[in-house]
Amino acid sequence: MNKVFAPAAPLAWGPLSAQAVGWIAAAVTVAVWTAFIVFARYSVQRVLLPMDIAWLRVLGASMVLLPWGLWLVRRARKAGQPLPGAWGGSPLPLRTTALIGVFGGVGYGILAYSAFVFAPAAHGSVLMPGTLPLWTTLLAWWLLREQPSQSRAMGVALIVGGGLVVGGPSLAQAFDGGQVWKGDLLFMAAAACWAVYTVLMRRLGLHPIHATIAVTVFALWTLVPLYGWALWLGVVPTGLHHAPWGDIWAQVLFQGLGSVVVSGISFNLMVTCFGPVKSTVITSVVPGLSALAAVVLLGEPLGAGLVLGIALVTLGIVLGVRGVPALPSATKKVADSGVNTPQTAQKP
Repeated sequence: MNKVFAPAAPLAWGPLSAQAVGWIAAAVTVAVWTAFIVFARYSVQRVLLPMDIAWLRVLGASMVLLPWGLWLVRRARKAGQPLPGAWGGSPLPLRTTALIGVFGGVGYGILAYSAFVFAPAAHGSVLMPGTLPLWTTLLAWWLLREQPSQSRAMGVALIVGGGLVVGGPSLAQAFDGGQVWKGDLLFMAAAACWAVYTVLMRRLGLHPIHATIAVTVFALWTLVPLYGWALWLGVVPTGLHHAPWGDIWAQVLFQGLGSVVVSGISFNLMVTCFGPVKSTVITSVVPGLSALAAVVLLGEPLGAGLVLGIALVTLGIVLGVRGVPALPSATKKVADSGVNTPQTAQKP
């Protein structure tokens, strides 16, 4: 059986209360998620290609998460609670690592960055965080047998409506040679990959930090060597040979350390302090903020259809989480990746 460990760190950090920790984590999460959408669109308009960025993202995250994973495994062994099947620096078994790594790491990264080649950041700001609750609800109904409440069903309907308002015109232009629809479909596919990863985490009872490490480790031992080998043979196009070192390090630091490590930990802290319902409501500001940031920073147009789509998606997210129960107060503790009380999770 795969064992994962429950959080055991105290809720407050020094002079900071639980509320203060939660709001700091929320601010960091919203800021990084918003910046991710704008920065990814900006990056693919320069020299680096989507696969280059996905590759550098994994390298950057691995600088922190691989040593962290190795430390976790070593610490567990010293504590007499070895992690069964821990593999390659991942605290999870190989099969679990591969399962969540395909969807939460390799698949999501490649699809998301490829989408920005065809579609503007404003579309990504609506279609990625916007369709995530839709895919999650459908997968939870199918795999977890969770029946959506009436409120959640209405929220999903609004989200679908917002997505159609934003992506519908680009789909209609497909026959005229337009390319934006390709990006819109890739955005939705990326959100679907992340939804699968999220539902798998819940079904298998995985610790969020353990899962984050496992996803990165899987990409490190698969995507990084395969793409590196293809680059060495010259069989794939790349912008790495011509990109300034500043661009390369920006991807390593922001996409790797920022998007994966920092926002992963801050999101985990936010959910621990506020519960999933309030956390989802807080992150519902991301579509609007990122779309407005793309208008200001990238000069993208802000039409009436986009404004309506943002409003529908945001309202749908807020309405959709009203029927989801919050975390019990007894479990509201700041997440910790140390070795604590074991819990048994289903092994795939």
